[in-house]
Amino acid sequence: MRAKLAAILVAMVVGLVVVGRAGDMLVDWLWFSSIGYAGVFWTIFSTRAVLFIAVLVVSAGACWLSGWLALRHARQAPALPPPATLSAPGSQAATSILSFLPSPVARRVGVAILAIALGVVAAFVEQPNWEVALRFLHQVPYGSDDPVFGNDIGFYLFTLPACVALKNWLLLLLFLSAATAGIVYWLHGDIAIDKAPPLSPAVVVHGSVLLGLYFAVKAWSYGLDRYLLLYSDNGVVVGAGYTDLHVRLPVLWLLIGLAAACAVAAWLNVRWRSWRIPAAAVALLFGSSFLAAVIFPALFNRLYVKPSELELETPFIARNIALTREAYGLGRIGVKPFPAEEGLTFASLEANRATIDNIRLWDWQPLSDTYAQLQEIRTYYKFLELDIDRYRLDGAYQQVLLAARELEPSLLPPNAQTWVNLHVLFTHGNGVVMSPVTRKSAEGLPVFYLQDIPPIANGGPVVREPRLYFGQGKERYAIVKGATPEFDYPKGKDNVYATYDGADGVAIGDPALRGLFSWYYADPNIMLSGYVTDESRILLRRNIQERVRTIVPVLQLDRDPYIVVSEGRLFWIQDAYTTSEWFPYAQPQSSGGLNYIRNSVKAVIDAYNGTVDLYVSEPGDPVIQTWQRIFPGLFKPLAAMPRDLQDHIRYPEDLFLVQAQLYRAYHMDTPEVFYNREDLWQFPRQLSGIDAASPGPIPGLGAAVRERGGRSRDAPRMDPYYMIMRLPGEAKAELVLMLPMVPSQRDNMIAWLVARCDSPNYGKVMVYEFPKDKLVFGPFQIEARIQQNTEISQQIALWNQMGSRVIRGHLLVVPIESSILYVSPLYLRAATGQLPELKRVIAAYGDRVVMEETLGAALAALFKDTARPAGPPHDRGQSIPADPTDVRAREALAHYERAIERLKAGDWSGFGIEFDALRPLLEELGRPSEGR
Repeated sequence: MRAKLAAILVAMVVGLVVVGRAGDMLVDWLWFSSIGYAGVFWTIFSTRAVLFIAVLVVSAGACWLSGWLALRHARQAPALPPPATLSAPGSQAATSILSFLPSPVARRVGVAILAIALGVVAAFVEQPNWEVALRFLHQVPYGSDDPVFGNDIGFYLFTLPACVALKNWLLLLLFLSAATAGIVYWLHGDIAIDKAPPLSPAVVVHGSVLLGLYFAVKAWSYGLDRYLLLYSDNGVVVGAGYTDLHVRLPVLWLLIGLAAACAVAAWLNVRWRSWRIPAAAVALLFGSSFLAAVIFPALFNRLYVKPSELELETPFIARNIALTREAYGLGRIGVKPFPAEEGLTFASLEANRATIDNIRLWDWQPLSDTYAQLQEIRTYYKFLELDIDRYRLDGAYQQVLLAARELEPSLLPPNAQTWVNLHVLFTHGNGVVMSPVTRKSAEGLPVFYLQDIPPIANGGPVVREPRLYFGQGKERYAIVKGATPEFDYPKGKDNVYATYDGADGVAIGDPALRGLFSWYYADPNIMLSGYVTDESRILLRRNIQERVRTIVPVLQLDRDPYIVVSEGRLFWIQDAYTTSEWFPYAQPQSSGGLNYIRNSVKAVIDAYNGTVDLYVSEPGDPVIQTWQRIFPGLFKPLAAMPRDLQDHIRYPEDLFLVQAQLYRAYHMDTPEVFYNREDLWQFPRQLSGIDAASPGPIPGLGAAVRERGGRSRDAPRMDPYYMIMRLPGEAKAELVLMLPMVPSQRDNMIAWLVARCDSPNYGKVMVYEFPKDKLVFGPFQIEARIQQNTEISQQIALWNQMGSRVIRGHLLVVPIESSILYVSPLYLRAATGQLPELKRVIAAYGDRVVMEETLGAALAALFKDTARPAGPPHDRGQSIPADPTDVRAREALAHYERAIERLKAGDWSGFGIEFDALRPLLEELGRPSEGR
């Protein structure tokens, strides 16, 4: 009776698990089919199913065979003794179990059930390796060989992980088989610790066979360990070093032979049936492994290698440098000199007007607060993140900040958070807000190019479809085309409503499908609600990162998707990476185990329709080529992306950070310099923020930046930033992602790293290095000079005493031609308010630091002595006729004064007109007069 009850309970649990998994699978199939990627679903599902079934069948078969052999050769089970004769706890447990299996048939059935259960465990353990299996079966060659074994690097990216996974499964299989046999022998009394001998001959024979198989797998494992030497790390070299190749590699060959000999000895013990031979083999193999593979290499490294480490490790350091640069794309970084001169003039600023016009004065946090106060409109709207991009507006190439206004129903009043409101009525966000990075209003607030609901364009791109059904908010399903229209946006005292007519959604008009989704979400309202009609659809996976991750779980996603306005619609662009932990000789990334990365995919998600298009941005990457083989038709060439969207792709910040972190050391391509860390770089320190005082960490940012940029010395490290600028030697301005670099433990600037974002130079990364013999102030040193400026510090102290809070923005390093300009915004916020205002701009150049109301005024103050007109006029009191030279000089002076006024007002267009008028006059004044 108890056996039947247990069987019923087990069957119920298994049934619920199977039904739940089947329901999840059916929902996934419906969803993949609705978005046009049913082929992706079937590829993943069939691979997982085949792998699961194969592992289940082989594992269960091996466990059953081991258990069946144990049943056949175990001692005959004795009649159950009375409970009074049982003394040992093990005997009591064995007797209790045998009471459930009184007959031989029942015990064979029990072994079969146990084998199936262990097979299921093994299948679940191995099922996540479906990606490894697919990569192995569809791999493409890398095209380069490793320097030790001469294998194509594709072997390490695709084949070696599969071999390691297979080896681990075989070891697990042997353990489960041994456990099955051990249970059977224990139940039959063949294993009894309190008896002599503790193991019966059948146990010894069975164990010897399994142990021989283990030794055989171990011999193969030692063979794989030869290749794993290329991932070792001795603190000097990542990859196989001198000790690895001269000691550990021969030792591994020795251990392969020793393991094979132990396997033969274990199998021969089937005849001798002694427990001493297997015990001796185990002791010999593992003792030898400890002495020869651990102790001896450590002593050799300490006594022989360390005294001559640089000499012996030099060729291996060179391999580490070369292959790390290859794995992270560092070898593509171009190196150019940057003289860091101090020759900026008004003419230089005029020639680089596109750079000056796009210096970012709005920092993320102040602008986020301002957007929230001015443009969230209602409490249930939320700007989850600010994005930076560039648009061609009114004929000018402009850098802008923008944010999507997303719906957050959790911000509704608690009594309004009903099922209807959360899933039927409040379904989507509305519009974006956009503002230029440099301009401000008279009150110190941002100037809006796009604002309000529905979006009103005031110099920005027109948005004809502003609704956001897919975004960055928390996952929450929505039911559209229901019995009631959806809330669209507020309008005065009333609301405007709309009905979704996009392409996304799974039809749930059928009661069976409604029941399925009620089960899936554990929400009976989907089944019972009268708001769900025959035409209704359910939108799921509306978080864009979850959406992309579900379609292509084999890619890693950048943390910062960004919104784009294109052709009147809203799109999200999500960068995705192919990564690996198996690139030989490559330095692992500090925040994870990966040591290979490519930005191979750009995903575009329609914010209204939810359609996902995946474009290959790195077609030469062998990993993405492998996935293209596996999922034909899933990936499109980048050229197939609409031209307007191509204009908005940018170099991803996560990739740039990884590369910059590695480049701090791996710009040194000489092994001797690398070994001594003579030229180690780090990210610049920066002030955390505000008040008039000392630096401190930015909450939530300091630790991550310190890890990326090196030791912090109690200050956070500068993040990369996007800006529009004209690179030295280039004809026009472009969007770049840049980061200054400073020497380790120093604050002076030594270089700046830049990644280009615009076509046709997208993806090119360069480093501009300063002369070694010239001191160039770094950002932290400029911050110190700002704090030491008496006028600035007094003004900040005065504001703080008047009840306002001074917020110092991040300092930007702005390269212009062959010089460096530094700019930092300053904001004021009421002590009890949440609306920061941009009140001052601090600029520094050379040995001067100024603070003015606008960027134009600050630059005018910095460079007021660089454009004096030539040829001063004669004394106006003279009665002689005016000399033409005097007239031209007075005209030049008038143009100059008007240019300065335009510059102070931030009117760069007017400044350019006056400056253009000034130039021919100055040229005439500088030309020798006739007859001289």
